[in-house]
Amino acid sequence: QVQLVESGGGLVQAGDSLRLSCAASGRTFSYYAMGWFRQAPGEEREFVATISGSGGVTRYGDSVKGRFTISRDNAKNTVYLQMNDLKPEDTAVYYCARGKYAIEVGPPINNYDYWGRGTQVTVSS
Repeated sequence: QVQLVESGGGLVQAGDSLRLSCAASGRTFSYYAMGWFRQAPGEEREFVATISGSGGVTRYGDSVKGRFTISRDNAKNTVYLQMNDLKPEDTAVYYCARGKYAIEVGPPINNYDYWGRGTQVTVSS
């Protein structure tokens, strides 16, 4: 059983930055792509970013391109989401998820098999 634990959320002002972390259990972390999603109240879960198992390939949702950066440290079994120039519309619960494959698996939620419980990010205007 794989466990994913997010951390780093909080309350910030518009224009601020935050870095989210997601620590994964298990010995085969580098074998799998990882992703970040977010869900605001009353909204569907939205794709934010994904990274291949090696870290060499990334993809971003249109709403965060140029502001967010996904990265991973396979030695620490951790994936990160650096969020810059935060906007009130970035307010959501952020979830990390493990992809089913090592290659970058893109936005489809069905391409991910394990999920964390989420961390709240609130951006005030």
